[in-house]
Amino acid sequence: MPHGLLWWIIVGLVAGALAKAITPGTDREPKGCLTTILLGIAGSLIVGFLMTALTGENERGGMIGTIIGATIGAVLLIFGARKLWK
Repeated sequence: MPHGLLWWIIVGLVAGALAKAITPGTDREPKGCLTTILLGIAGSLIVGFLMTALTGENERGGMIGTIIGATIGAVLLIFGARKLWK
């Protein structure tokens, strides 16, 4: 497994788990390790894209910055999905 892919999985798992802890859901919402990882990865991509679009720079925030950004993105995804599901 390439180093970059392992990094994405670790960040996705941590950020997804933090986002789920911040915004606990109902029993009807998707659960599982894979869902958590994908949620965190998607959150990271969203925040990374937004920061690049707003600042015009492609700076890396290090491990903590990446996890914080990915968690914020994942929380936004959860809120958006809940709005669409209702």
